[in-house]
Amino acid sequence: MNEKETRRAGVLDRVKAEELTQVEAAEILGLSYRQTKRLYRRDLRLGVDGLIHGKVGKRSNHAKAARFRRRVLALVGKHYGGEPGERFGPTLAAEHLAEDHGVVVDAETLRRWMLEGGLWSRARKRKPYRQRRLRRAHFGELVQMDGSFEDWLEERGPRGCLIHMVDDATSTSLATFTSEETTWGVAETLRAWVEKYGIPRALYVDWKTVYLVQPSERQQREGILPISQFGGMCAKLGIELIGANSAQAKGRVERGHGTHQDRLIKKMRLKKITTYQQANGFLAESYLEGHNTRYAVAPRGRADFHQPPAGLDLDQVFCLEEERKVSNDWVVQYGRRWLQIEAEGQRALVGAGSKVVVREHRDGSLALLRGGARLRWHELAERPRAKQPVAKPRAVTHRKPAPEHPWRKPFLAAQAR
Repeated sequence: MNEKETRRAGVLDRVKAEELTQVEAAEILGLSYRQTKRLYRRDLRLGVDGLIHGKVGKRSNHAKAARFRRRVLALVGKHYGGEPGERFGPTLAAEHLAEDHGVVVDAETLRRWMLEGGLWSRARKRKPYRQRRLRRAHFGELVQMDGSFEDWLEERGPRGCLIHMVDDATSTSLATFTSEETTWGVAETLRAWVEKYGIPRALYVDWKTVYLVQPSERQQREGILPISQFGGMCAKLGIELIGANSAQAKGRVERGHGTHQDRLIKKMRLKKITTYQQANGFLAESYLEGHNTRYAVAPRGRADFHQPPAGLDLDQVFCLEEERKVSNDWVVQYGRRWLQIEAEGQRALVGAGSKVVVREHRDGSLALLRGGARLRWHELAERPRAKQPVAKPRAVTHRKPAPEHPWRKPFLAAQAR
């Protein structure tokens, strides 16, 4: 007997002992008078067993057929099984049974079947308690950004990095695959976000040099705040960069990593994706839309804090910039390249010894700027060589030694004798 049936038996025993009337018993049990009368008669006739529900231990009227259950488990074992790290979870497996095979089964029902069939196991890990930070109220108020290194293509391709952005208020996600967590990788992901949603107010990132640069002791003494190339791009857009002091601080994007490492890897396995170019296409075409539909939530505030990038040339925003000094022959060195500034008509803008900005775009093209104005230049095929001074021929002179010169002493002594 369960707790409810035990409580009913106790109340009906009081009716038998004439401590309560059936009307009072019905009120205590929260049942109608007619239902209480039926229970009382059943208790008198069958005893305590009459109070136990008649379907206990019997097959449910809504139970799936055994043949259907065997078919579902066979499909799960064939397509979505494997080692503990590879097998699909019940929720993901239920989605793909419906999408790929037209077999509809509730995820909780499938979980119970998979547990009984040895296709799934409960993995409960006790974690330290941490109070969850309240979400920001508005979409675009704060976006978390981080890279996740994983064998995303398993044995079909090399290890890669998923640059992942998650809005703090709504859990809306956007991601791209790159080989490493480089400046260009994070810049392209941010540009995709800006083009789709607008410019967010702030980014929550790691203290990695690709995002934020820790000042050296000298810079701290001199009050210099170093800025990374990515930080410079964010400054042009008016985005505040906030450094997270722990992985738990940006838990929303970290939990997103775990979701993608489970679901995305398995979905790409089904799609037989072998390159990260194909993987990026899959993200853009279907995966991210489906992920956001399932996991995104409505923000508390109605206002969207994204700013439209109107009037901004994003090609000039998402580029590398470095300051360089102009040499005496009007050459600017950038890496192993030598850029010759064309002096004609530009003497008022730049001179030898002045500073110019070298701007490198994603396609490798360069631009030279001085005070926001573009300079004309051409690249030299080889490093310019300094002119060697011409040595002047030395005049040959014959000088007589002085009369008192030491060389003359032996000669003068001989003459004196």
